Amino acid sequence: MRARARGITATDVAKLSTPRSIESTAFEKLHGSRFSGNAYTDHGRAREPEIAAWVLREHGITPSQALFHAEGDVRHLATPDGVTLRAHGALELAEIKTTNKEWRSIPRPYLRQIWWQQYVLGAERTLMVWERHENFVPVGDPECRWIDRDESEIERLVKLAGQLIDVLIARTS
Repeated sequence: MRARARGITATDVAKLSTPRSIESTAFEKLHGSRFSGNAYTDHGRAREPEIAAWVLREHGITPSQALFHAEGDVRHLATPDGVTLRAHGALELAEIKTTNKEWRSIPRPYLRQIWWQQYVLGAERTLMVWERHENFVPVGDPECRWIDRDESEIERLVKLAGQLIDVLIARTS
C-alpha cells in the first residue's frame, strides 16, 4: 500500500475524467479515503481467486498481485489481476470484477483502468472478466471480453496522470 501511495495507480486513473476528478483524487491521495470497503468489495475480494482460477483454466492467464511501474516513469503503477507472456511474445493481462448488474458495455472507469495497465506493462490486450451475482450469489459462469490497446486513450490518461502529479507536488511543496 505504501508503494502504491507514492505513485499513480490504475485505480487512481480510473477516476480521472475531469479537472474536478483530478482535484478529488489528489485530495484522496494526500489525506486518505474514508471508504474502507463494503459488502460489495468484500464479495469481490472473496470471489477474485475463484474467478482467477477460471481465467487461468480457460485463457491461460496467470493470476498476479505484483505491482509494476512504467518503463518511462516509476510513479506510473499498475497491479493487473493476471499477466501472461504468449509464445509469440505478446503480453496479455486480465482484469477481474464482480457486479450485480448486467453490462451492455464495459463501464468507462474500468476501461481507463485497463488502458493504464496496458501502458504501464506494455501489454497489447486485456481480458476483462466479470462475474454477475444476485445477493452475492454468483449467476452462471464469468463473462469476458478482450480489450485492445488504445494509444489515443493511453496518451490522454498519461496527460491526466501528469496533471494529477503536478497537483500533488504543488500541494506538498
